[in-house]
Amino acid sequence: MAASVLIAEDEANISESLSFILSREGHSVSTVADGEAALQQLRRALPDLLILDVMLPGRNGFEVLKAIKADARLQALPVIVLTARTQQRDRELAESIGASAFLTKPFANRDLVEQVRRLTA
Repeated sequence: MAASVLIAEDEANISESLSFILSREGHSVSTVADGEAALQQLRRALPDLLILDVMLPGRNGFEVLKAIKADARLQALPVIVLTARTQQRDRELAESIGASAFLTKPFANRDLVEQVRRLTA
């Protein structure tokens, strides 16, 4: 099933790669490059899924995730946290705030596609 996906990622090559992979699967994809822009976009048009980098300029991904979970209109949004940070405490923090899934960079395309499929079914 095609879903609308917002990608919050400040590295252009990763953002383009994610967009290509998900568009190829039939999803509608939009991108932002910082945490504040992600929250503004979510408040304008709620997608089916957010892919959220942790290390973003302005508000980092954990701050964005906290803001999403504190907002009654946004809190049910599935969020995949995508990060180069591989420490267990980062995964635990993301999950404790309410992340739906946690993927580390580099990621396997099929893992990403499967998580998107699972969370938007």
